[in-house]
Amino acid sequence: MVLAGELRPLVSVPLVLEYEAVLTRPEHLAGGQDIEANVEIVRAFCRMGEPVHVSRRLRPQLVDPDDEFVLEAAYHGRAEMIATLNTRDFLKAAKRFGIAVLGPGETLERIRRQ
Repeated sequence: MVLAGELRPLVSVPLVLEYEAVLTRPEHLAGGQDIEANVEIVRAFCRMGEPVHVSRRLRPQLVDPDDEFVLEAAYHGRAEMIATLNTRDFLKAAKRFGIAVLGPGETLERIRRQ
């Protein structure tokens, strides 16, 4: 959906660096995915995304410090939702900022209804 221009993700410098670090870890390359393909996914998000300037940190809000990049980009970008497989860790903190947290299936349903 991002590549088709149907969805525009929010991107910040810290979030993009985190995505690249995660997608180039050995465990994410073990299934035959190569590092160049994963880096190209990150580049596509940069090209197609809505840049967000993180003017102040909200930390600490979440159990995993690396998840803070997602919450901060959502907050500063005035996102209506965070789409994640990790809904449990985001629910309480995102609610404080008025941001919904949805799994991928729920996210697709909401987008298609709009």
